[in-house]
Amino acid sequence: MEQVVWVTGASSGIGRAAAQHWAARGARVVLSARNRAALEAVVAGFPPAARERAHIEVLDLAASATLPAAVDRVLAAVGSVDILVHCGGISQRSRAIETSLDVDRHVMEVDYFGTVALTKALLPHFVARQAGRFVVVTSLMGLFSSPLRSGYCGAKHALHGFFEALRAEHHADGIRITLVCPGFIHTDISRNAVVGDGSKQGTMDEKTGQGLSPEVCAARMVRAVERDRALVLIGRSERLGAYLHRFFPGLLRRMIRTAAVT
Repeated sequence: MEQVVWVTGASSGIGRAAAQHWAARGARVVLSARNRAALEAVVAGFPPAARERAHIEVLDLAASATLPAAVDRVLAAVGSVDILVHCGGISQRSRAIETSLDVDRHVMEVDYFGTVALTKALLPHFVARQAGRFVVVTSLMGLFSSPLRSGYCGAKHALHGFFEALRAEHHADGIRITLVCPGFIHTDISRNAVVGDGSKQGTMDEKTGQGLSPEVCAARMVRAVERDRALVLIGRSERLGAYLHRFFPGLLRRMIRTAAVT
């Protein structure tokens, strides 16, 4: 039976690569982001058969109240969803003392509340089917924190808290969750990151520019889903931060103060 995979943030970066990867594996892919033209360009690059089965649903994660209707439209169009992949989100690059609370609220609205709202809107469908998977692209910053990302780290930590609770509540309903924690991935995340006044940083972080490709990240994510992994760390040496945080937290705190984080 054809698998239906819904990917948010599918117009660029990890989301685009994930949509391409699942399409190449024969899944019917639902693509979501704010920019329809960008989504159409992604679909245009699919294999012909996958292109015909693809469905576009434009949505804005910052507008949580609109997301239940988006779920209704997707289910009406494709019948059912097997996997919802949360890739949509924004990042932040500024010291906490220099960051407007409005910026913190915006990052939380997009990265946390939008993701949670879409999850809650689709959850009854998964429960009724007694099957379904949420794949949540958080970050290594959901496990430990780094300077210049206080609002982003807060939102990513919150996602881990929410989805671990959801995992326990609905395990008996056949619902599975894979938390994906990328490190430095070569996308436009730093260019699009907001700074203290809400404007975009507009530049590529050196570490991000040297990161793994979105395609490598997506391939590892798909493999983790197929292996029913609860959590996967994706990156290079930055993954060690997760182990240091667990076993040697004091050491990590000292290291992070002077580490190159951009």
